[in-house]
Amino acid sequence: MKQVDVIVIGAGAAGLFAAIEAARRGRRVLVVDHAKAAGEKIRISGGGRCNFTNLGIAPDRFLSQNPRFALSALKRYTQWDFIARIDAAGIAWHEKTLGQLFCDGSARQIVEMLLRDLAEAGGELWLDCAVTGVARAGEGFSIDLSRGQVQAASVVVASGGKSIPKMGATGLGYQIATQFGLGLIETRPGLVPLTFSAQELEWMVPLAGLATQARVGCGRAGFDEAVLFTHRGLSGPAVLQISNYWREGEALQVNLAPQLDVLAVLGQAKQEAGRSALRTALGKFLPEKLARHLEAVAGILQPMAEISRAELARVAGLVQAWRLVPVGSEGYRTAEVTLGGVDTADLDSRTMMAKAVPGLYFIGEVVDVTGWLGGYNFQWAWSSGWAAGQVA
Repeated sequence: MKQVDVIVIGAGAAGLFAAIEAARRGRRVLVVDHAKAAGEKIRISGGGRCNFTNLGIAPDRFLSQNPRFALSALKRYTQWDFIARIDAAGIAWHEKTLGQLFCDGSARQIVEMLLRDLAEAGGELWLDCAVTGVARAGEGFSIDLSRGQVQAASVVVASGGKSIPKMGATGLGYQIATQFGLGLIETRPGLVPLTFSAQELEWMVPLAGLATQARVGCGRAGFDEAVLFTHRGLSGPAVLQISNYWREGEALQVNLAPQLDVLAVLGQAKQEAGRSALRTALGKFLPEKLARHLEAVAGILQPMAEISRAELARVAGLVQAWRLVPVGSEGYRTAEVTLGGVDTADLDSRTMMAKAVPGLYFIGEVVDVTGWLGGYNFQWAWSSGWAAGQVA
C-alpha cells in the first residue's frame, strides 16, 4: 500500500498549486485526478490564453455566505505574488480590460509551469485515476483509488464544482464533505448565460450574434460590460456577471446606453435632423441592427420631426429601462463556475482545513467562494491552494 503525507484530489488550478506548495515543504505529495490530462480548465480558459488573475482583487468581488472568509487567503497570497511567479517562469502576459490579465501566448504555458514545478518539488501525479472512497484511518486517511489504496496524513479536496460536465466535473468534493459532516450551501450554475420565454425570444432571436455595451442590473448589483444576444436569450460578460446575483423570478434591468441621456439625444435629433428616421438617430449610439430593431419594436415609421415627445420618451425607455425576467439559465453545461459549495463556517479561513476533521482540506471552486468574471476565480484557486499547501 502506498503511503504519502498529502494526497490532493483534483489536478486543476487549486489542486496543483496546493500540491506544489506542500511538496516544496518536503512533504510526500500525490495528486490524483480521473481526467486524462491535468489543468484542462486552465487550458481552455480565456479563449485558450487563460485569464489567470485580476489587478483589482478585492473581497467584495467574491460571493459567499460569508464574504469575508476569502480575505485571509487572498491577502496572504495576492495577485502580485502570482504575477511574480508567472514572470519568473518567463511567461509573457498583458492586461486586456478591467484589470484582467491574460497570457500573450497559450494557456498551456501555465499548465506546463505548474506541472514542472510539481515535478521539481518531488510531487507525484496520477491521471486517469478515480477516487472511489475516502475514510479515516487512525490519525490519517485511507483513500481507495482505481489504481489501489493509498494512506495519507492529509487529504486536500480540490475537485472543483459541477460546471462544464463535459470536462469531467463531478460532485465528488461535495460527497466527501457530507460524508465527514461538513455543511453544504446550495449549489447552482454561475457565470452562465440566461434564457427567456418564447415571448421574449420572439424579438431577441433576430438579434442573435449581436454584441453591444450595456449596463445589466439585478437588485443592487449591476455591471457595465458587453451583452450578447443569442438564440436562447442573453450572454456576454455583463449577463454572465449578473447571473451570479440573479435568482428565479427576479427581473433584470438593462440599459443599452448607460452613458447617455437618450431622451435628450433624441430630442436634439428631432430639432436638428427632423427629416431623418428614428433608426438613424438611434444608430448614432447603438449598432445599426439594434437601432433598426428598436424602431420596429416601437412601431414608429414617421420622421423624427413628427414624433411626439411622449413617443420619444417611450423609445428612450426601450433603450434605457428595459425590464425582463429570465426563465432560467443554460445550466452547468455552459456555466463557468459553480456557486455555493462547502460551507465556509466549517472551514478555517487561514488553512482551509475542516474545523472538525484535522487533516482534511477543501480549496478552490468546491468551497462556497465564487469570484466575478475576469480572473477572480483563478486567483481564489491560487490563494486557497497556497494557504492549504503551507500546512497540509
